Amino acid sequence: MDQSYTRMTREILRGRRAGKRRYITGFDGIRTLAVLGVIIYHLAPSTLQGGYLGVPIFFVVSGYLITYLLIQEWDTTHSINILSFYGRRLKRLYPALVTMLLGTTAYITLFQQSLLVNIRKTVLTNLIYGYNWFEIGHGQSYFDRFSGESPFTHLWSLSIEGQFYLVWPLAVLGLLLIFRKRARAVFPLLALAIVSALAMAFLYDPKNPNRVYYGTDTRMFAILVGAAIAFVWPAHRLNANIEPAQRWFLDGVGGASLITLVWMFFTMNGQAALTYKGGMFWFTVLAGILVATVAHPGSDMNRILSNPVFSYVGQRSYGIYLYQFPVMIFYEARVNIGNHPLFHALVEVCLIMVVTELSYRWIENPMRHYQYGQLTNDVRAYLQQPGAHRLASSLGVVAALLFGLTAVGFVQQPAGAKPTALQRTITERQAATKKKNAAAIKKQKALDAASSKRKHEKVAFSKLSKKDQKTAKKYFLTADELENSKQTALTAVGDSVLLDDSGALQEVFPGAIVDGAVGRQANALPGVINGLAQRGQLAKTVLVNIGTNGYVTPDQADQIVHAIGPKREIFWVTAHVPTREWQNSVNTRITKTAKKYANVHVVDWHAAAKGHSDWFINDHVHPNDHGNRYYTSLIAKAIAKENQ
Repeated sequence: MDQSYTRMTREILRGRRAGKRRYITGFDGIRTLAVLGVIIYHLAPSTLQGGYLGVPIFFVVSGYLITYLLIQEWDTTHSINILSFYGRRLKRLYPALVTMLLGTTAYITLFQQSLLVNIRKTVLTNLIYGYNWFEIGHGQSYFDRFSGESPFTHLWSLSIEGQFYLVWPLAVLGLLLIFRKRARAVFPLLALAIVSALAMAFLYDPKNPNRVYYGTDTRMFAILVGAAIAFVWPAHRLNANIEPAQRWFLDGVGGASLITLVWMFFTMNGQAALTYKGGMFWFTVLAGILVATVAHPGSDMNRILSNPVFSYVGQRSYGIYLYQFPVMIFYEARVNIGNHPLFHALVEVCLIMVVTELSYRWIENPMRHYQYGQLTNDVRAYLQQPGAHRLASSLGVVAALLFGLTAVGFVQQPAGAKPTALQRTITERQAATKKKNAAAIKKQKALDAASSKRKHEKVAFSKLSKKDQKTAKKYFLTADELENSKQTALTAVGDSVLLDDSGALQEVFPGAIVDGAVGRQANALPGVINGLAQRGQLAKTVLVNIGTNGYVTPDQADQIVHAIGPKREIFWVTAHVPTREWQNSVNTRITKTAKKYANVHVVDWHAAAKGHSDWFINDHVHPNDHGNRYYTSLIAKAIAKENQ
């Protein structure tokens, strides 16, 4: 009797909370837009350089929907059941999150132990929705596309949403009690949103944007914009019967915002200062306008963004977002995707969708609607069915394996992030390069002074000193090629591949100044070049090695060439990054740049290294000592040929 009454009461309250609630199908279209942006960005960042902006769209939708549902619950029951809200959120989000954390940790315990660094804190902070703050102090940049990406990096946004869910029912309750006229609640919400956007602008550090990219305080403006709209534009209080002119206005504004959002997906670079100094905030405002027009029952925007495909993807967008990074990182660690990036991208998308569908059908959806109070009775009833024990045993084995492997991963976690052999090598060569650069600066001045008197005469190998003969043999150079290298003032700029080779390069080119950095991308190079020029360290011959860590756009290539100037000869080394989708794009861009500018010459390292896996360490990108000899030889021969 008491149980029946309690169950009936729950159903009545659930019905009251539902009220006149309608499922806004167009929100699935918005979610589809957001998750597609994120996926395409992660697969091909130069194709959709603003795809990461899908996350603010998710934030706006969440801010609007959660606030709207809480307001509607207040309108129908004159209360907000905070514990029930927490329970619904946990049932919706936790099962898939826990599955992803266990599955991913189990996989890396078996196959990629290098990713076990900080695994205990990573899992724990994700479970308590504090991972974004952990990332600020311990994580890599969201835009670092090469330095051992973590399969958990993308979970920072779920932590911000989790923190929002924790405080928001209390915040909405407070606003409803304080402001009798709900429209007035918009002012403190928008004020806080502006403060959040200003914090992003003022705290932005171009050298390390992690603080503003991952910070709750610098990201809350997107959620607050959605929440503010819900107070003045709640879907259940909007009238579908509006004048044609009003409908046209809503459709026009909504359509314009949608088009502009898509345009910003293609144009807003995540590493540009403008993005953090207002760009992301105005993107969020446009996303809010789109959400508002889709929510209005009198607008056609809801119909425009409603179709079976959007419905399917939108309803699974949480799972798609959740599983995308592990699938991409694990797949790309085992497959050389550089030669067929589109094919492999399609394979990755298919794998993501398969994993997501399995999770949606067998974990997310069942757990979302399950009444956990009935668990004991359901288990007993299930085990009485024929064959149930066998299936239950199988599921138990799978669960035990996941938990067991996760526990093993926790135990095997390294005490600290020990540097890899490559990291140790690069650190050693960085120190050596600094000393050699100081000597090279003096050497360049002497070479420049003697350049006008220098005669290009044939040199007999026998005339070389024993030391030079040894160097020439080591690097497969003729006497002429070695002498040319010794007499060439060279400035080399680039990424970790250049830094890794710096010792060999400065052995052959004693007048070479080397400026390389781990993780460096093309957008950083013009500033580096300008700094070298201002210090008088930009030689007449410049070596460029960029493209290991990401795409090189046409504008970036032009900016690099213009920064160096037309009076200098530029030798641009092609990229050998078979595990990354941008390899061929970068090399095509280098070739086109050489055709466009007469002073740009291609050093085709990609072609020379093809089929020589023994030249590289296990990442297939950085040459080993043997490979560095060929890398340096190729550069020396190319420069000598041009100087003849």
